Amino acid sequence: MIEQSLVLVGLMGAGKTTVGRRLAAALDLPFADADQEIEAAAGATITEIFERHGEAAFRDGERRVIARLLDGPVCVLSTGGGAFMDLETRKKIKQNAVSIWLRADLDLLMERVLRRPTRPLLQQDDPRKVMQRLMDERYPVYAEADIIVDSGNGPHEAVVAKITDALKAQYGWDF
Repeated sequence: MIEQSLVLVGLMGAGKTTVGRRLAAALDLPFADADQEIEAAAGATITEIFERHGEAAFRDGERRVIARLLDGPVCVLSTGGGAFMDLETRKKIKQNAVSIWLRADLDLLMERVLRRPTRPLLQQDDPRKVMQRLMDERYPVYAEADIIVDSGNGPHEAVVAKITDALKAQYGWDF
């Protein structure tokens, strides 16, 4: 029995939403995507929020939405790449959930993110350089997650299996 929400963290392209949906289905839990919830609350896309109000306003809304979701029923929650970088959000996740870092290498992340040109932080001259900088800044913080799982180029079900195995081993939860 799952006793806390499961929060997926990691860089854009790590597979948080795709793996999160499959993990939720495998565990018979509701799934929530923080980015979709933010867009619904703001009545605008994340790109529009960044353009109109800037990253600081986006992060403030993200913090509130994640806190609201974590105060609700147990679920699998996919967060945006920068959410876990916010100290207040990270504390809320640590208090109310199990954090799971989906770690991926630069080549895999670039292959995935370049398929979708809607990433505000990559709307610059050299997306690979930006992604490397984000990895350098964020990976030490992501490493504070309760569970670390490598998100490879294989089937998403394999990543789900790694997560459920880690939950069983670390928490003794049975599904």
